[in-house]
Amino acid sequence: MSKILLLEDDLSLINGLSFALQRAGYDVDIARTLGEAERLLGSVYDLLILDVSLPDGTGFAFCEKVRKNSQVPIIFLTASDEETSIIMGLDMGGDDYITKPFKLAVLMSRINALLRRSQHFQQASEELRSNGIVLQLLEGRVYKDDVLVELTAGEYKLLRLFMENPDRILSAEQIMEKLWDFDGNFVNGNTLAVYIRRLRAKIEDDSARPMRIVTVRRMGYKWNTGGMT
Repeated sequence: MSKILLLEDDLSLINGLSFALQRAGYDVDIARTLGEAERLLGSVYDLLILDVSLPDGTGFAFCEKVRKNSQVPIIFLTASDEETSIIMGLDMGGDDYITKPFKLAVLMSRINALLRRSQHFQQASEELRSNGIVLQLLEGRVYKDDVLVELTAGEYKLLRLFMENPDRILSAEQIMEKLWDFDGNFVNGNTLAVYIRRLRAKIEDDSARPMRIVTVRRMGYKWNTGGMT
């Protein structure tokens, strides 16, 4: 039975979500404030569902604390659909982002998808190597030519997706679906372009002439291994 922490201060939403999650077979802990959630930090969870706006802080702040020691999947719940808030949440380590009001079936679908993906990642090999880049899966670290590269959580996930699919063209829609968006609703092409540009600036020898993450015109992007080791 997967264990979920729900951090939410809206009592009506708590009642509906906790009932649906328990009916689906999940074990659910409830926290209504940041303080309550922090007191549960020592517990082991398979998934966190975090409201962004709380009486004593934000879900973003809790996410930052969690990410110091854990890669547990995180879904943010918020009334804001602004792109800046979305990028902030993903950069802090969020895995998904859903805006209120939402359909319960959509949230349940995303929960199930994240848990499946998390289980798949746990079964993966410990390290990916390509193009002079080393991605250490268990430690969550990336090296370029033996030098540590500082990536945000969103950049790390994007790089991992590319390295797990060498020389395969991935459309923007495929990338967004696999990393963040299950409906095509909130993460758009502009957001993805920002991530691609920032990632290239960190891992390419010349970001103006990328050799690792290449653009395939009218088709998408590709992790190019041709002529590289």
